[in-house]
Amino acid sequence: MAKRPGTAKPDIAPSDAPPAIADASAQRKLPPREAAVEALMRLAAEQPWNDIEVGDIAREAGLSLAEFRDLFPSKGAVLGGLSRIIDRKVLEGDASDLADEPTRERLFDVLMRRLDAMTPYKDALRRISYALRGDPLSMLALNGVALNSHRFMLAAAGINTEGPLGRLKLQGVVIAFARTVEVWLDDDDPALARTMARLDKEIRNGERFMERADDARRLTAPFRALGRSLLERGSRSRRGLHARDDRNEDAGNPLGGDPAAAI
Repeated sequence: MAKRPGTAKPDIAPSDAPPAIADASAQRKLPPREAAVEALMRLAAEQPWNDIEVGDIAREAGLSLAEFRDLFPSKGAVLGGLSRIIDRKVLEGDASDLADEPTRERLFDVLMRRLDAMTPYKDALRRISYALRGDPLSMLALNGVALNSHRFMLAAAGINTEGPLGRLKLQGVVIAFARTVEVWLDDDDPALARTMARLDKEIRNGERFMERADDARRLTAPFRALGRSLLERGSRSRRGLHARDDRNEDAGNPLGGDPAAAI
């Protein structure tokens, strides 16, 4: 848990190394993928997203360009690495006390834990979010990353994402969380009252939407069954027609259906 401002720091034995060298040494202790992610987040918190080059990230992480290239193909891919780090922090948390809670409460708790895990990177994420809002291709790519992450968030909340409405449910949660993040990025209240209110609203709206979608699916079930029946009947008719054509061709040509076989 992050310390509040003014909290006394524990006594630490002074290091003989200069601060910059000590920081670089601590950075190298991280796994290379995590070091690259942390490096990008530090850079993004201090400078415009579009000014950051892959070489800058590699230097900040204490990696060579060759090492960085083995880890990530682009700086955008590093954001995917951040998403996986956040996923792991959330999934490693103990959610056993939520087992008996309603679905809405379980999902609310999981998504708030996700925001807690994102908090150390809030300044960087705010800058990145503003920079990418006008880039539809990047937003589409990030949506794919978010779909992968939220599949696990829903699983952590005990919510099924399979079945006919699974994809719709998953995309709905991605959109709901993105709208919540927009509020969270500008919410400086330690209690996050605005953020929690928005998340609760989005989850309730999602519940109502899924109920309507499920009702619509049940109402249209007979029509879908009729459509499948007609398609299957048409497929059988086409197969029978092809079989008759083959028999007719063979009857007119004792050597088989290929006309060249008579030569």
